[in-house]
Amino acid sequence: MVVELLTAGLSAAALLAASGARVVQQFERGVVFRFGRLRSPVRGPGFTMIVPVVDRMRKVNLQIVTMPVPAQEGITRDNVTVRVDAVVYFNVADAADAIIKVEDYRFAVSQVAQTSLRSIIGKSDLDDLLSNREKLNEGLALMIDSPALGWGVQIDRVEIKDVSLPETMKRSMSRQAEAERERRARVINADAELRASKMLASAAQTMADTPSALQLRLLQTVVEVAAEKNSTLVLPFPVELLRFLEHSTHRQQSDPQQSGSQSSELQSSEQDSDTGEPVVQELPGQEEPGPEESGLQAIERRPAAPQEAPSDLPERRSGFPER
Repeated sequence: MVVELLTAGLSAAALLAASGARVVQQFERGVVFRFGRLRSPVRGPGFTMIVPVVDRMRKVNLQIVTMPVPAQEGITRDNVTVRVDAVVYFNVADAADAIIKVEDYRFAVSQVAQTSLRSIIGKSDLDDLLSNREKLNEGLALMIDSPALGWGVQIDRVEIKDVSLPETMKRSMSRQAEAERERRARVINADAELRASKMLASAAQTMADTPSALQLRLLQTVVEVAAEKNSTLVLPFPVELLRFLEHSTHRQQSDPQQSGSQSSELQSSEQDSDTGEPVVQELPGQEEPGPEESGLQAIERRPAAPQEAPSDLPERRSGFPER
């Protein structure tokens, strides 16, 4: 009978001890309450024992929690309606405060994140939400971290995930971006034309100093065009050849004028009244032709008879014998 009582007592003690055994994981901490009072210190990871029926232990996860913040609709400082959603990364820094000072720290962090997101939207411009998100993320993390520290929660980081714009605003921004790109393209084209004109002016100066460079450039262009088999090759007329023809034409036009002036001098000679032979008048300052002259220059040059008045001509001619 006594043995049975002892056995029953030992089994009851074993069951009671087994009911008080707890295992805390590495990423957890155990907060023990005895008759509603906090027992310190907080139980660390591993095997631990509590008094059954008297103690009650709550385990708190210390891992980083990823909490999505629902999209919040707000009006920016430049009066644009947007919808912004974000993601909050946080973890429990003090397990006792996370259990004692706040009823549900997850829900509390979610609500603070939503209100802080609405506040940051109203304080920012649309351009900041689209292009300066790093600064907004830091400001949003500070706004959430201030009340969360009193709950034993530490905010690791906050990221703005998406910014939804109205369709009209999207079209306006697309037109603005298109106009900006067109402006840049025109500026680039103008700069390219300016540089090309300077290079062409320099090349033209070099070719003007060296005319053969123009011929080499022409031959190079012909070779480049002739590489295409399906193209028609049209050779430009060289400018130098046109200039040569122009000079030769002017020279030919000036030569007949000189020959005409020489022939008029020769035709000015008169015939002798006695013999009928041509007499060439000597011009002042003209010398006798040498023996080497030929053609019209070899004609015998005789002094021309002095011209008399018409009234004296019959008297002189009467004294000559008739033939």
